[in-house]
Amino acid sequence: MTQPPPPPQQPPQGGGFGPPQDQPQPPQTPPPAGGPNLGKAPEPGYGYPQAPQTPPPAAPPTPPQPGYGYPQGAPQPAQPPQAPPGYGHPGQQPGPYGQPPTVPYGQPGYGQPGYGQQPGYGYPQATVPLQPQPGQPGGGGKFNAQVAIIVAAVVAIALIVGGGVWYSSSKDDGKKDDTASSGGATGGTTDGKGGTATGGKEKPPADPGAKVLFQVPMPEVKNDSTVVVNGSWLTDKAYVKSGIAELLGYDRTKGAKLWSIPLDGPVCQASRHVTDDGLTAILHQPAMPTKAEPSHGCSQIALVDLDAGKKLWTKTVEAGGDPISFDNVTISGKTIAVGSTRGGAAYDVSGKLLWSPKPSDSCYDAGYGGGEKLVAVRKCGSYEQRQLHIQTIDPKSGKVISEYRMAEGIEYASVVSTNPLVVAADVGDSAGDGSGISDFFSIDNKTGKLRTRISAPGEQFAARCEGITRIEYCSQLAVGNDRLYLPTEEHDGTGKYSQTNEIVAFDLTTGKQTGQRADAGDGYTISPLRMDGGNVIAYKRPPYDKGGQIVSIDGGSFKQTTLLENPATDQVRDVETSMSPDYSEFLYGDGQLYMSKVYASKRSAGRDKEYLAVGFGTS
Repeated sequence: MTQPPPPPQQPPQGGGFGPPQDQPQPPQTPPPAGGPNLGKAPEPGYGYPQAPQTPPPAAPPTPPQPGYGYPQGAPQPAQPPQAPPGYGHPGQQPGPYGQPPTVPYGQPGYGQPGYGQQPGYGYPQATVPLQPQPGQPGGGGKFNAQVAIIVAAVVAIALIVGGGVWYSSSKDDGKKDDTASSGGATGGTTDGKGGTATGGKEKPPADPGAKVLFQVPMPEVKNDSTVVVNGSWLTDKAYVKSGIAELLGYDRTKGAKLWSIPLDGPVCQASRHVTDDGLTAILHQPAMPTKAEPSHGCSQIALVDLDAGKKLWTKTVEAGGDPISFDNVTISGKTIAVGSTRGGAAYDVSGKLLWSPKPSDSCYDAGYGGGEKLVAVRKCGSYEQRQLHIQTIDPKSGKVISEYRMAEGIEYASVVSTNPLVVAADVGDSAGDGSGISDFFSIDNKTGKLRTRISAPGEQFAARCEGITRIEYCSQLAVGNDRLYLPTEEHDGTGKYSQTNEIVAFDLTTGKQTGQRADAGDGYTISPLRMDGGNVIAYKRPPYDKGGQIVSIDGGSFKQTTLLENPATDQVRDVETSMSPDYSEFLYGDGQLYMSKVYASKRSAGRDKEYLAVGFGTS
C-alpha cells in the first residue's frame, strides 16, 4: 500500500496568518462574532457546535508528487465505499447532528442507536408484559411467541451493534507503565469536572517570552526527489530528529550536534512512543534510493537508544522468502510492533521475535496503536466487504484480550488512544475534507464493548488522522480525563477579517460535549498537542503580527495559562508559520518548543530560510 502523498512544503494561506493580501471589501452585514455557540451546556441529544457562518477555508495547494526516494508500495487504494451514515445500514436518513439517523420501518438498522448514544439507548424495548394482565388474553400461545421474538430481537440487536467480544479477563494491577506517550490518557484523581487533582508537571515561567534556541537547516536532497524525514523525540538531554538516512541528536538549548546514527536508507516511519529507559523504534529502507530503484521497501526495523545515541539492533521479517515492507511501527511496554498489508509482527526489546504473519491467516494486522496498551487494527474480508476488528492484545504474547468489530464496509481506522481506547474512522467517506475522521468510537478495553460513538463532522472539527497506513498518526487532538479534546474549524472572529476557533471536550462515556470551551482569541487558532497530567497542552498559531503560543488548559476549569510565547518579528514568524500542526511535528517540554518538517525535497532545500527544525525556549 502506498504511503499518503506528502503535504505541501508551505502551509495553506489561511486567514490570520501573515499580513492581509488583497483585502476583500467589507461585508454589507457584519459577520456574527464568536462562531459556533459553544458557551452554553449542550442540550440533550445535541452537543455539537453549529456550522460556521462563513465558507470553509480554501483547500491547501496540491502537494508535490513524491519522486524517487519516497517509499513505494502497493498501488494506491481506491476510495472507500460510499456507505450510508450511521452504522452502515441502508435506508438511513440523515438527521440533525447528534440525533439518531432515521431508518424506515422494516429496513435493516431500524431501532439502532445514532451518533453519540450509549449501547442500548434507542433500541426497541419489550414494553409488552411477560405475564398475562387483567383485560388481556390468558394462556397466550401466540402472544407468548410474540414476546419471545421481541426479547430475542432486543438481545440480538444489542449483540450485533455492541460488537464486543471478551476473550479473557484483563487485570489492571495499577503498576506504572514503562512507556511514555506524547498523548493519551493520564492517571490521577478526578475532580468531578473532567480534570484531575494532580494537574500537570509543566509550570508557567516567570516570563513566558521565548527566544529562538537554534535552527536546523534543511538537509541537501540529491536529484529531484522527496525524502521522508519523519520522527522527532525529546529526552532529558537531547532533541532528536531524523534526517536523510540518519538520526541526529542535538543539545536541547544550544542546538549543538551531540551524536549521529547513520542508516542504510531513509526513515519511513517512526514510533511516537519512548520507553522509560529512552528506547524507541523506527522503520527505514535497506539502501538509498536511485533512479533505477526509487524505493527498496521499508523492511528494516530498528531499535534506538536515544539517550546513548546508538542503534541497538536491526531486524527484518520474511514471508515467502522475501522481506516484508512494513507501513507503521509502535511501542507498548517492551514490545515493538509493526503492521502492513501482509500482516503484523512484533519483537521484544531484546530482539526476540514474538509473532509474525501466518500464511494460513485469512485476516491480517494492518497496524498497531501503542503506549499504555497495545491495540491491533485487524482487517478481515475483501474490499467493500471489509470488517475491522479492534483488538486489545497482550504485548508479550499477542493474545487477544478483547475485541470490538466495526460495521462492515469501514475500510480504515486510526487508533487515537489505547487507554482509554478511542478509535477514529471516516465512515462511508463522509468527512469530505480529507481529515480521515467522521466519527470517534470509545471502546471498553476489557470487554470490547462500544461505550459511545461521537459524531465529528469534518466541516465543524479540525483534527486529522492518517489511518490508511499510519494507524496511530492523529494530530490536533488529545485524550485524557476520560475526555476527547477537539479543535473546531476556523470561523469569523470579532475583529475585522480575523479568524479564530476553540477547543471543546467530549465525554467518552456519554458521547456528549461537557460544555467546556477554550477560545483561541482573535487571529489565533488553537490545537491540542498532548496531555500533561489532567491538563491539555495546546499550540496557538499566531496572526500576522504576533508570535505563536503554548498554553496549558486546566482540565477542570478550562482556564488557560501561557507557558511560552514566540517572538513576533517577521523573520521568526515566517519560520514558525512555515510549519503547521497539520503537516509538521510539534514537541513541547520543560519550557521548550520544537517544530520540524516531515518531508525534505530539493525544492524545499533550495528556498531561503527553509529549515528542517527550529527550537524555542523561555529563559
